[in-house]
Formats: sequence, C-alpha cells, structure tokens
Amino acid sequence: MTIRFDLTDLRLFLHILEASSITHGAARAGMALASASERVRDMEDTLGTPLLERGRRGVRATPAGAALGHHARVVALQLERMRGELSEYARGLRGHVHLLANTTATQEFLPATLGRFLSAHPNIDIDLEERSSREIVRAIAANLADIGVAGDEAVPAAEVETYPFAVDHLVLIAPLQHALSGRRKIMFRETLDYDYVGLAAGHALQEVLNDHAARAGLHLKLRLRLPGFDSVCRVVGSGIGLAVIPAAARRCRSPGSRPSAT
Repeated sequence: MTIRFDLTDLRLFLHILEASSITHGAARAGMALASASERVRDMEDTLGTPLLERGRRGVRATPAGAALGHHARVVALQLERMRGELSEYARGLRGHVHLLANTTATQEFLPATLGRFLSAHPNIDIDLEERSSREIVRAIAANLADIGVAGDEAVPAAEVETYPFAVDHLVLIAPLQHALSGRRKIMFRETLDYDYVGLAAGHALQEVLNDHAARAGLHLKLRLRLPGFDSVCRVVGSGIGLAVIPAAARRCRSPGSRPSAT
C-alpha cells in the first residue's frame, strides 16, 4: 500500500483533532470545509479505514486516526526543528566542520586550539577524526572532509591548498645508559642498528619511520609496539630500546630516558 499524504493533509488532520471538529479544523488550516472534508475522505480511502468518528458534538479519532495523529505530530516537530536549524545556517549562526588530523596534531596541537575556538564560536560543532597524513590528503582532495591537519611530507602541492599550522620536530629518545645517549644531533640512519620501541601498526608516525628506514635500505628492529607516546616514553626509560617521538610530546619524558635531535 502506497500512502501519499502531504504536509497540508497532516496539518489539517492535527487541526481537526485539536478542535474536535472538521469545520473548526478547516478554519484553523485556512481551508474551505468542502476541501477539508474531501482531504479527510481521501486519507481514509488511501488507508482503507476510518480515521474519525462523527458524532453530534463533533469528531474524535479512531485508533487508526490516533496513530496518524501521533505520527503527524512527530513530523510537524521535526519540520519545526529543521526550519529552526536551517534558519540559523542562513544567518551564519551555526555550522558543522569535519576535521581530519594526524596523531601528533590530535594529541599535541589541536586540543587547546579547538577548546579556544569552540568557546569563541558556541554554534559551531567539530567532528574530529584521526587519520594518517596520506589518508587526510586523499580525503580532502576528494571533498570527503572540510579541513585536515597533516605532515607536510604527505602533501602534494597540486592536490590541496595548504597553510602552515604548527611546527614540530621529531626527536630520538634513548635510555640514559644507551650508547647514543647524550648525542645532541644524530642521523636517523645511524640509529637503525639498535633496538626500537615503536608505535602500533598503522600509526601515522610509525608509517613515516618505516618509510624512512626502507629508503635507507634497512628496517626498524622493533622489540615492542605501544599505542601512544606516554607508554613509549616509559618503556624507553626502562632501557628496552630507542624511540622517535614528536618534540611536542617530550613532556612525557621518563627519568630514565634522554632526548636527542634527529
């Protein structure tokens, strides 16, 4: 069965139920009585069941009419909500931003920035999703998100428009007694003979490190993979191996580890 009630039908029916009268309901809807009666008959014919019980004191809903009235109220409420929300968009008062960011931006740079932004713009909502830098570039180029924060090594200039957001450096952290401990500068290739503590497979930074090791014709000797920088720092401090983390994450430095520039 195909039901083809339009919004005028639903509003009319609600007016009739509220007034307990087809005559008064038609008047509230700004409609002639004959036209309103015809619309009610068409709705009943479409459903194949009466919607109203007629009596000397007016009309009342049948069980089918009560069900229709309930759904008509839900539809009317949703329309009012939609109208209110869209009017705010039209006045520039409300917005929703889909933001993609790599791990470093998500954990180190964005929290404070987004907090200030949202406080200053209470009618804007942000949907933040963590992705690798390469995935972010592809998604932005395909218009699957509004804005992205990615490492510049993953951004082909021809695909997206770019602006500087933050500057961060990668640093090597090592146990205090490690052979490389205390070095102020060191090439990444020099570290690849030693054991590493890494991040989970698929982690954006870990993929970058794996790529650089492969370009050097080597691979990382990962003894352990961990989900975040805090846990990596603690394990490095226990003497297990080296790790590379963003300089912004050095607040998690363990007493047993020492950072070096890479």
